[in-house]
Amino acid sequence: EIGIGLTGFGVFFLFFGMILFFDKALLAIGNVLFVAGLSFVIGLERTFRFFFQKHKMKATGFFLGGVLIVLIGWPLIGMILEIYGFFLLFRGFFPVVVGFIRRIPVLGYLLNLPGISSLVDKVGESNNMV
Repeated sequence: EIGIGLTGFGVFFLFFGMILFFDKALLAIGNVLFVAGLSFVIGLERTFRFFFQKHKMKATGFFLGGVLIVLIGWPLIGMILEIYGFFLLFRGFFPVVVGFIRRIPVLGYLLNLPGISSLVDKVGESNNMV
């Protein structure tokens, strides 16, 4: 429960920090809360094993490098690196998420609209196993 709360607050602070023109303090708090919450949810050892797998080192470097750059004080560059690293790290989960969202009544209808459907299909297809 604590981990889910920390992760939720982390995502909230990250979102709020981006809305307020990349506020350094909010983004730094959001990053720390997100990583701490993830560690509480799945455990320290599993978090370490997830981030430091051999085939995910590039993604981990971008993600944690982005966190470090945000903490240093360059929020825009840090968030760009973080988002890229996030998509590289979690791209194996996207097909599952897209499949789940397509089953939700209103969101599924929106994802099946002609212009959006092809974009979602590209995001949802993945040959990489997690």
